[in-house]
Amino acid sequence: MVENFRQTDILNIAQSEGRVSVDDLAERFNISVQTIRKDLSDLSEAGQLKRVHGGAILPSGVSNIGYEDRRDLSRAAKAQIAKRVATDIPDNASVFLNIGTSTEAVARELLTHRNLMVVTNNMNIAQILGANPDCEVIVAGGTLRRSDGGLTGHQTVQAIEQFKFDYAVIGCSALDLDGDILDFDIQEVAVSRTIIAQSRECFLVADTTKFDRAAPVRIASLKDVTRFYTDAAPAKPVMNKCNRWATEVTVV
Repeated sequence: MVENFRQTDILNIAQSEGRVSVDDLAERFNISVQTIRKDLSDLSEAGQLKRVHGGAILPSGVSNIGYEDRRDLSRAAKAQIAKRVATDIPDNASVFLNIGTSTEAVARELLTHRNLMVVTNNMNIAQILGANPDCEVIVAGGTLRRSDGGLTGHQTVQAIEQFKFDYAVIGCSALDLDGDILDFDIQEVAVSRTIIAQSRECFLVADTTKFDRAAPVRIASLKDVTRFYTDAAPAKPVMNKCNRWATEVTVV
């Protein structure tokens, strides 16, 4: 259980920003770093946060954070990443956008693009881009996942295999230091692998909160994507691998 109102506020900050740092929290609350470290230790022992060097992050495991909570997580970073991705997608293109709050942010930035064909297995993205009269929206059918409006399963894979996209934009739940792109739902992962295979260029969108998380199912490797968009440079081992694989890293 949360012991005090300050710890409740710390949890709210972590849920909004993805991670918290000892120094920043000490400054925000005008208290000592020792007190903040105790708060973080208490929250870690309660399973609310996971301690990392210099602060704490939201815990990860074999299930993902709730979809509405993910929408609020790193909202500003996702918006900046999405703006940059949209500048690299021209008019008159075919695009696939998969399930995720980061790809939803990209969809919002495509509302003024012209003559697009967007295929998606995300009902939220279909609704967003329905407001763009110059965008043809095709929904890849499948089994509806009510928690987030995603469509997955064999039917979704079969539908995607009918296309060859100019661009695919995919998200993930976690990114490993060996360059593996990870997620939680094995059915969603099967769809993501098909998306990568059916695209001429594949863009991964992942903010820095994904660097500190873990997920159990492998989608692909960073070597399988054309460009990786994020809001801070990944760890040196990841950057070295991207350079070796010729995967472009775009930091916004």
